[in-house]
Formats: sequence, structure tokens, C-alpha cells
Amino acid sequence: MKHKKKLTLRIRKFTILVVLLDIAVILGLVVINTKDFKTFWIPTAMTTMSHKYLAYTLYGTDTINDIMNENYIEKPTEEINLNDIVIGDTSEKKHYSSKYEEEIFTRDPGNDLYKIIRLETKKYKGYLTVVYDPSDVTLGVTSMLGRSGQTVSTLVKNNNGYVGINGGGFEDLDGWGNGSIPYGAIIKDGKLVWTHPGGSGELIGFTKDHKMYLTSKSPEEAIADGMVDAVEFGPNLIVNGKVAKIHGDGGWGTAPRTVIAQRKDGIVLFLIIEGRLPGYSIGATMNDVIEILLRYKAYNAANLDGGASSTMSVNGKLYNRPSAGGEYGGRAVSNAWIVTNKQNKAVPK
Repeated sequence: MKHKKKLTLRIRKFTILVVLLDIAVILGLVVINTKDFKTFWIPTAMTTMSHKYLAYTLYGTDTINDIMNENYIEKPTEEINLNDIVIGDTSEKKHYSSKYEEEIFTRDPGNDLYKIIRLETKKYKGYLTVVYDPSDVTLGVTSMLGRSGQTVSTLVKNNNGYVGINGGGFEDLDGWGNGSIPYGAIIKDGKLVWTHPGGSGELIGFTKDHKMYLTSKSPEEAIADGMVDAVEFGPNLIVNGKVAKIHGDGGWGTAPRTVIAQRKDGIVLFLIIEGRLPGYSIGATMNDVIEILLRYKAYNAANLDGGASSTMSVNGKLYNRPSAGGEYGGRAVSNAWIVTNKQNKAVPK
């Protein structure tokens, strides 16, 4: 009798388990077939170099193409006007037009070089580095170009820098790229030091006058225009104060982000958004990024390599939480934008 009762109890438990699994499967199918989930999942997967299979695992080619065709970016088409950037006095002010202006101009005690602003919402966390003098921004390139990349922290140390963020993209087959083969062109100190197929065709860099220059010209033409440091990536998000038009989420999904920007007064902004960290920070869309940049009055801005490569280093140490490789100091990358101290400004030890 007892044996029959135990058997009956087991059968009931098994039946309940099967029912629960069926419900879970049904709910899962309902969720993955909603428009909102498709719009989140597909662009997020398709904009990575090594995880596109995640989109094809759940959906067919037609569905993926339909979603990607609904989510895209209309980039600003006009040529950048360097004359709009007037590098001037960026010292503290008495009156501010917004709390964001106050955040920028209220410097940290004893630090005339940069300021790091923490960004937090329910969706994402990140950092905005304010670089007061654009002449302090330089491009660090791996010393083993074509053979191996280096971490942002290493690139910061090698360039006697203080703050660094990752720059352009690189070959990343199956997520195992070591930063050795950058996509597109790299310009360093006014010379074309690297070119490789697969680039976006958009150069992001600075001129000899320390103005951020965004152009689709050839590297040779850009150098003739005065560009001294540049990587090839994108898309451009703000040009001459005009914002890219984002359809849906732009086709870039929600992910970790790295962005570089400049205000009309010359101040340079490094933006890092942490992501793919459940319970901590999901990541940001291109719309999210643009909203942040506009708050801090970015006049020109461009997207850099994101995802697992989004890395920020301060004083030679990893500062953010990358979605991969954090325990090793972040991924090895090809290049990084770095804050140096050419004029020996006051910086905390």
C-alpha cells in the first residue's frame, strides 16, 4: 500500500514537472515571437563579429532581414565643419546652463587634466571622461601591430597616459581575436601605419589643431587635410551638431558601447557604457548614447568598437566592467584613445 502511495506521489510530481516544462516552453515560444524581443535579440546578435549565430538559432533568414531592414541609422551626410570648433577657455564658471554643464566644469580638486563622471540608470551603467584640453588626446597603437594586440591599460602605460578607451575594430573570428589585425586604416602621427579590408570607410580622429575630424575621405586625403591620428570605425552619431536619425534601435541592438566626441569649445568626451552583465548593466542602444552626448553638448561624435572590447583604463588599471576578459585586465585591442599630459597640468597622484 505504501509502495503504491509513493509511486502515485512520484507520478504526480513527474506530471507537474512535465506540465511546468510545457508551460515554460510555450511561454518561451510566445516571448521569442514577440516583436519587442525580436527587435532586441536580432540586432544585438547581428552587430557582433562572432555571435551572429545567436540570431539564426532562433529565427530564419527572412525574419532577420525584415528586422534589420526596420532598424537602421541614417547618418549625417554633410562634411564636418572644423571651423565650428573653437578651442578656448574651459576653466570653471560661475553660472551654468544645466546640471550637466556644472558636472563638466566643476573640476575634481587638484585635477586640471580630466574628470570622470559616473552614469547610472536602471538599464545601464557607464562612465564619461571629460578631457579639458584636446591637445592631450593621442592615439596609442599596439607595438606588435599585425602580430598581437595589447590591453588598453598597457597602451595607456606605454604612452605615459592617464585615461584610455578602446578604439577601432579588429578581426575577431569566433570571439578569439587578439587585436592583431585591425579593420580599415590607422593613422598615427600623420602617417598611414596600417590598412586592411573590412573597414567602415569612416575615419575618426583628430587634426594637428586638435579638432575632431570625421570623414569618409581616403587616409591620404585626410592626412593632407591635417589629420594626425585616426582609426576607421563608426557610424558617426553627431556631425556639426546634427544627429543621426535612428530607425528602431538603429540595427545595433543593446550592448556595451565606446564613443568619442568633442564639444564646440574643444573639450573631448570619452564615453563607456557597460553591458551584457545581467543584474548590473544590460547595455545601451545608439539612441541612449546620443541622448547622453546631447546632455553634455557633444557637437561631433562617433561610435567606436563596442561589445566585449569596450574597455576603460585609468592610471594603467582597468576601470570599467567589460563583458569579457575583465579578470585579465580587459581584451587585447589594436589601438586606444589616450589622455596624456603634454602641458604638465595638475593631476592627483
